[in-house]
Amino acid sequence: LEPSSGTVTVDGQDVIDQRRQVQRKVGYLPENAPLYPEMYVEEYLNFMAELRGLKGKNRRAAIEEALESTGLTDRRRQEISTLSKGYKQRVGLAQAIIHKPSILILDEPTNGLDPVQIQEIRALIKRLAQNTTILLSTHILSEIEAVCDRVVILIDGELASDSTLEELLSSSSIKLKLKNAEDVPSTLVEQFEEIDSVQAIGQDSLGFDMYQVKPKEDVDPSTLIPRLAAEVLRLGWVLGGLDVEAQSLEVAFRELMVDHVERVLNT
Repeated sequence: LEPSSGTVTVDGQDVIDQRRQVQRKVGYLPENAPLYPEMYVEEYLNFMAELRGLKGKNRRAAIEEALESTGLTDRRRQEISTLSKGYKQRVGLAQAIIHKPSILILDEPTNGLDPVQIQEIRALIKRLAQNTTILLSTHILSEIEAVCDRVVILIDGELASDSTLEELLSSSSIKLKLKNAEDVPSTLVEQFEEIDSVQAIGQDSLGFDMYQVKPKEDVDPSTLIPRLAAEVLRLGWVLGGLDVEAQSLEVAFRELMVDHVERVLNT
C-alpha cells in the first residue's frame, strides 16, 4: 500500500524511492507466520533465501546459520504442517533473519504459545538482539519487561512515552486508600500537595477510594508514609491502606492512559 502522505526512512533510506535497499535491511515476522504448510522446513528456507537473492554457497551458509540460530537443525526435514505452533514461530523467525537484516520487526511473536514455548522464543529474541536491532510490537506488558531495553508507548496513535525500560520503571509511588471516600472533600488533592515532599497526587483509575501519591524525585517514598497517615488522621478521614507501590510497566501504562483521558476530556 502506497502512503497517502508523509515519508518513512529506514537507516536514512526512503521506503518508496529506495525500496529494494530498505527491504534488504529489514526482516519481518507478522503475528501469523507466513508459512507454506506442505513444504519441509529446509525446503521453505531455501525458497525464502532464493527470494532474498541469496545464491550458491552464500545461500547454503545462510540456511544453515538460520537453522542453527533458531534451533531448527533437527527439524530441517520435517513438514511444516506437522510442527507445533512454537516451532512454526521459529520457522517464521528463521525466514526473517536468513538474509541477516540489520533491523528485525516482530509483531506479537509469542501470541498463542504455551508457557514453555514463550520462554524459548523470548530467549531466542534475546540472542538475536545481540547483533540485530529488534522492533517488537506487543500488547503483552510482561513480554516487554522480559526482552526489551527501550519502550515506546502509543495511545490513540500518539506518542505517549519513549524511554529506556530502566527509566520507565525507576520511580515509585504511594498507594493511599480511604474508607468512606464519598465523605472526603474535593480539597483532598490540595491538602496533600501542601506537603513539601509530595510532587503530585491523583485519584487512582482502579477505584474512587484509591489515590496515588508521587513523591518528589529525591524523596524516599517510605519516609512519606508516616506523614501521610498523620495527615489523614488529623483531617478525620478513615485510613484504609497506605503502601509503597514499586513502579511496573502496567502501572506506568495506566498512569499514561489516565493522563491521556484527562487531556482529551479537557480539550
